[in-house]
Amino acid sequence: MVCYLLTKPTNPLNKKQNKKIFWLLVEEQLPTTIRPPLPIIHSRKLAFPPKFKAPRQVWVSNMDTVEEEKLGLIDLHPEVFAERPRVDIIHENVRWQQLYRHVSYANTKMRYEVRGGGKKPRQQKGSGRSRHGSIRSPIWRGGGIVHGPRSPTPYFYMLGFNTRLNGLRSTLSAKLAQDDLHIVDSLDIPTDDPSYLEKLVEERGWGPAVLFVDDNDIMPLNITAASDSYGHYNLMPVYGLNVYSMLKHHTLVLTLAAVERLEERLLFHLNRNDAASAGQKYRLDSV
Repeated sequence: MVCYLLTKPTNPLNKKQNKKIFWLLVEEQLPTTIRPPLPIIHSRKLAFPPKFKAPRQVWVSNMDTVEEEKLGLIDLHPEVFAERPRVDIIHENVRWQQLYRHVSYANTKMRYEVRGGGKKPRQQKGSGRSRHGSIRSPIWRGGGIVHGPRSPTPYFYMLGFNTRLNGLRSTLSAKLAQDDLHIVDSLDIPTDDPSYLEKLVEERGWGPAVLFVDDNDIMPLNITAASDSYGHYNLMPVYGLNVYSMLKHHTLVLTLAAVERLEERLLFHLNRNDAASAGQKYRLDSV
C-alpha cells in the first residue's frame, strides 16, 4: 500500500490548471511506503495437474503476531483437499487406529487351573446320581470356564492401503470444508511464553484443541516450549499425520512446507504405477 502526500491547488477557480497541478504533484512527490508489499498469490506449480476440479485457494497467515495477517493465497490440490468426505472410510480408519495397538489382558481359568478338584466327588456307580470326575468341571459352580478369554489377546490387523490413503484425503477435505484447516508460513513465534500461544489461538478462534504440523520433527524452539505447558496444543511432523489425531483436535494448522510434503506423498501414491499391487491385502511375510 502506497500513500501519496498531496497539496491542494492554490487557485480554486481554474479547474484545468488545478487538475494539471494535481497530477504534477503526484509525479513529483516521493511515495511513502507503509510496509513492503506482500504477495497476493503464492506462485506454486501443482504436481499431477488436477483433471476434473479446480484448485482450492486458501489464505496463508502468520504466527509472529497475535493478530492474524493475511500473507497471500495458496493453491491446494483438489485431489487431496477437495475430495468428497467418506464418513464410512473415516470411521474405518478411526476404528483401526483404536484397535491395532490394543491388547486385551482379560483371562479366565480353565478346569485344570482352578484350585482343588483332584478327588472324584462320588463313586461312579451305585448312588443313583450323575457321574462326575471333578468338582472343578465347567458344569460345576466354582469350576473352570469354557471358551473364556485368554490373555494376552492382540487385536492387531492391517487396514487396506487404499482405505488408509482415502481416509487421509477425506479427513483433510472435511477439515478444509469446515474451515478447521489453516495454513501458516512457519511455526516461528517470537517468545516461548505459553500465554502468547494461548492468546494467539483465542484471538483467531481456533478452538480448544489445535494440532500444529510441520514438515519434520525438529520444531522451532519457542513453540515447542510454549506448547509443552498445554495438553491440547500438540506438535506433529507431517509423516505422523493420521485420521484419529486430526479428528481429535478441533483445528489443524499446516505449514507451507508441510503442505508441499503432504501433497507430494499422497499424490505419488494416488498416481503410482503399481497402485494395484500396493493395495493388496497385508501379509506378515510381505514385510
